[in-house]
Amino acid sequence: MNSNLLINAARSVAKQWMLPAAARREQKDDRAGLRRADPGPRLVIRSCLDWLRRAQDFSPSKDGGVSRDFSLLSGWATSYPETTGYIVPTMLECARRFHDDDLRLRARRMLDWFVSIQYPEGGFQGGKIDSQPRVPVTFNTGQILLGLAAGTSEFGDVYRGPMNKAAVWLRDTLDPDGCWRNFPTPFAASGEKAYETHVSWGLFEAARMQPGRGYAEAGLRQVDWALTKQHANGWFEDCCLTDRDKPLTHTIGYVLRGVIEAYRFSQRADLLERAESTARGVLTAQRADGALPGMLDSDWKPAATWACLTGIVQIASCWLLLHAITRNREYRRAALAANAFVRRTVAVDGPADVRGGVKGSFPVDGEYGSFQYLNWATKFCIDANIHELDCDGVRE
Repeated sequence: MNSNLLINAARSVAKQWMLPAAARREQKDDRAGLRRADPGPRLVIRSCLDWLRRAQDFSPSKDGGVSRDFSLLSGWATSYPETTGYIVPTMLECARRFHDDDLRLRARRMLDWFVSIQYPEGGFQGGKIDSQPRVPVTFNTGQILLGLAAGTSEFGDVYRGPMNKAAVWLRDTLDPDGCWRNFPTPFAASGEKAYETHVSWGLFEAARMQPGRGYAEAGLRQVDWALTKQHANGWFEDCCLTDRDKPLTHTIGYVLRGVIEAYRFSQRADLLERAESTARGVLTAQRADGALPGMLDSDWKPAATWACLTGIVQIASCWLLLHAITRNREYRRAALAANAFVRRTVAVDGPADVRGGVKGSFPVDGEYGSFQYLNWATKFCIDANIHELDCDGVRE
């Protein structure tokens, strides 16, 4: 072995032993492969909900928002407005299903926080609450709009004004061709983003609460623009936080869900065809154990050796929504395998800070959310397992 290889090997060992003990243990366990039995959807849903409660309670900013993540390296992060936005609908849905008023009260605390941090023109900041620079961002506003629309449906007019302010801002900042370009996040690579169909979903939900204001029309215009980025095989370019040629399954999940929601709102047959094109493409990348690679190239080939757990459960939800529409059992089979894989990565016992949390990557040291348990991964895991129960005709 030459001297450079020896130096690199020594650095790798030193870096690993600098990790906290809990991080080393999780890394070792994950690299050994899936070892947990599948705890099933009901237990995972309840464990994930308990983790989200803890993430709200233990956010260092103590503002009613949900901590972005629990890191095995640095502990709890401050609250994250963007993902707290779409955690609200999940909390409210579970409050109804499980007759859990605590979840309803927690959602209201999140909503009140949004009202307190909304910019006068209607937008919301990117990043964590203490991130710099603090500027209004299209994507983050769209995710919080999902929460405000759900809050308006649940609690009435107290959140209608903030919902309309956010929806009007998004409607009026859309470029004539259907792309949002003027308020990008400073925390991702620059450029156009096809996955902002997930912002359009927020406009569809606002339109359900407040029709006749052009919200849905703006959302459909954006989805039509995003579809200009779709290849014949269903893959989208300009659909990643950092790499336009190798999008994360997470951002593929975003763009696919947005197109599905555009179909559900409009019932346009062409949108269902486009959504199925992407859904079928992702199917070709699924591994025998139910997982998906963390990134996929334009031929739907793996571009990462690790799995992005967030993306897997997002896409599982999309497959189950498409199964409900088309009755294509291949979507159901793939979704159940995907959900089972992610459930086997979730601890339902052990230390409270990780019990019920969903990691960014598997193994835990993968490139997405490395050594972190993410609030949005946990939220999407709940959603996917609820879709699974509904697919099987099971109601709590």
